[in-house]
Amino acid sequence: MANPISEVLAGTAAIAKGMGITFKEMLKPTLTEDYPEAPPNFQERYRGVHELQRDENGLEKCVACFLCAAACPAECIYIEAKENTDQLRISGGERYAEVYNIDYNRCIFCGFCVEACPTDAITHGHKFEIASYNTSTLIYRKEQMLVQIPTGAQFPLKASTESAGDGH
Repeated sequence: MANPISEVLAGTAAIAKGMGITFKEMLKPTLTEDYPEAPPNFQERYRGVHELQRDENGLEKCVACFLCAAACPAECIYIEAKENTDQLRISGGERYAEVYNIDYNRCIFCGFCVEACPTDAITHGHKFEIASYNTSTLIYRKEQMLVQIPTGAQFPLKASTESAGDGH
């Protein structure tokens, strides 16, 4: 049988420890951000608006495998795939996403699409101001989510056309 005095002492010790943490936090200065006058400070793992990444050559990383759309519980990702050709190469794989839409009316920012992507093509960015009075503007297209081509990248979007009859 447990000793009632030791139980009371253990409860009192737990309360004293909790109050000590509370008082220590009360003495810290309040952190206030000056948004919108100054940009907000986000944690590294903040889940903002999605970004579609490119590789170091400027090719899109998305190979239209549809795993992100399959993993999405809100079913807000729509993809149409198209084959890469020798004349037109968009991604490093056999296919690329000709259409890649995310409906932010439905997205719950769970991150399942990011975890499911085998090529790390889709990530969460730090953009957060997407509020709108018109719901049709909350459907983001691939062109809105693609990151810029890296500086110095030789983006081989179209194969170079060499004339066959040069007479060399």
